[in-house]
Amino acid sequence: MRCMAAVLRLGRTKLPGGQLCADISVSLSRSAATSSTLLQEVSAKPTHTTASRSKFRVVDGRVDDVSKPYWETLTKSRLLAKQWRQLVDMCRQGGGERSVKRHTEVNKKLLVRRRLQLLLDDQQSFLELGSIAGVDMDYGDVPSAGMVSGIGRVSNTWVMIVANDATVKGGTVYPITVKKQLRMQEIAKELRLPCIYLIDSGGAFLPLQADIFPETGGQTFYNQAVMNSMDIAQVTMVCGSCTAGAAYVPTMATDTIIVDRIGTIFLAGPPLVRAALGEVVTPEELGGATLHTGVSGCADYFARDEEEGFEMLRDSIACLNRESPAVDNRHWEEPLYASDELAALAPDSKNSPIHVDKVLARILDGSAFHSFKAKYSSELVTGFGHIQGHLVGIVANNGELTEKAAMKGSHFVQLCSQRDVPLLFLQNSSSMSAQHHAKQHQGAILRAHASMMAAVATSNVRKITVTTGSNRGMQSFAVCGRSFSPSFMFVWPQSKVSMMDDSSLQGKLLQDQPELLEEMDAQSSAFYAASRMWNDGVILPQDTRKVVAHCLDIFASQKRLHSEDNMNYPVYRL
Repeated sequence: MRCMAAVLRLGRTKLPGGQLCADISVSLSRSAATSSTLLQEVSAKPTHTTASRSKFRVVDGRVDDVSKPYWETLTKSRLLAKQWRQLVDMCRQGGGERSVKRHTEVNKKLLVRRRLQLLLDDQQSFLELGSIAGVDMDYGDVPSAGMVSGIGRVSNTWVMIVANDATVKGGTVYPITVKKQLRMQEIAKELRLPCIYLIDSGGAFLPLQADIFPETGGQTFYNQAVMNSMDIAQVTMVCGSCTAGAAYVPTMATDTIIVDRIGTIFLAGPPLVRAALGEVVTPEELGGATLHTGVSGCADYFARDEEEGFEMLRDSIACLNRESPAVDNRHWEEPLYASDELAALAPDSKNSPIHVDKVLARILDGSAFHSFKAKYSSELVTGFGHIQGHLVGIVANNGELTEKAAMKGSHFVQLCSQRDVPLLFLQNSSSMSAQHHAKQHQGAILRAHASMMAAVATSNVRKITVTTGSNRGMQSFAVCGRSFSPSFMFVWPQSKVSMMDDSSLQGKLLQDQPELLEEMDAQSSAFYAASRMWNDGVILPQDTRKVVAHCLDIFASQKRLHSEDNMNYPVYRL
């Protein structure tokens, strides 16, 4: 794992044009050849047609593909993609060759990704989240935070899966492990997804117990109980050690399967029993499958091996009586412009930002967009489009979020909320310039921003946020930043997340502290944020349409948030 930190240090090198990069990322695999990617390519596309074109206006997506900025941006994007692939490859190795050998040959257990193959209907349906969480943390590398997690289809039902990777420090729980698991439960609760836990964990890392136990240590179990009361099933398979706090996960579950000889559940293992009582007992005698299915009742199903256990697990999901509806009858057109060109159009703080229409032309069906209030404040683009047949409302930064832009955004978000249309935020916000502050009354700007923030926060539709450029300052809140709880949040590799942009820092506060400036720049990178679960993953620009379509498929299969009881007020024209 030290080699991983070395790659991170290598990644913090100057890119062409002086850009810095700290390589920790999450993205979507584009083909079987890039199987090391963290977000696997979405399920095979349903049959679609090019015969019926949308009546929305076709966006002009033409770009100058021979210009210097175009090729400079493409060069940077390719370098970031290469560094991303290196990190993903290392993370997928888990705890390394030695740990993998011990796990498979000595402990006779399947690797976590083999377990997912046995569980999922198909690998392409799996949207992996937080793959690079835990890399280059203050307490060392914890690849993927010691667990593989994401959303996939099991017995034709969308489920949230949280699977411990025992090759990473024996499945030990670190602070970032808890943070990742809580985020998965947060998503599952909002989308009402049944949860599957594949437990193979030695419990919390005791030297860091102060960062785990007091505040969030038991919240996982609390969430299980709350979701259970909401008719969101909690299904567990014990396919390894389940020690200390981890022992509560199967006992709080609605259905628990335990595998003979390798699955154990106990608060204190044999070494502690011997130290405390002087008794010598085997793990199987203390908390094995025979004991918990025949005596204690802590488990419900006895599996002779892991293969049989996953058959039982799939059967348990089939018995939930909530099979997801098929979506294969949708029809759509591909965009008229190649999605691969998005790598050359990614906004960069050191170049002139690209007009958001160029992005929309490469992610919307037929490159067609129904613009709302097109002539009113071009700094914020709002309107409707389709992504693989799903209608979606678009809110996209196209400059500073002015007073009029925020008013426009408030109006549009309310429309989507009333019509139950999911929202896609394309975030490229910036710190408000001093020149703009001087031109507009501060109170008017604050009121308009507050209005849009209130509309976004109280909107009762699903939201997806993709940071395509910068996520700077207070304006990011109004376009559904992380603190405004989007259902999913992804970022492009070159994007930045910080309170102020580089020019503001250099010109006002830290111009005489270059080392601090460099540190803050590294901490603002998309990769740094992904490693700390500040978002759900870094995605390559060209994969944006696939990822968003996958999320919309999941939304379409779940219960609607919208109801007549929620709509107490009309849409206000602000």
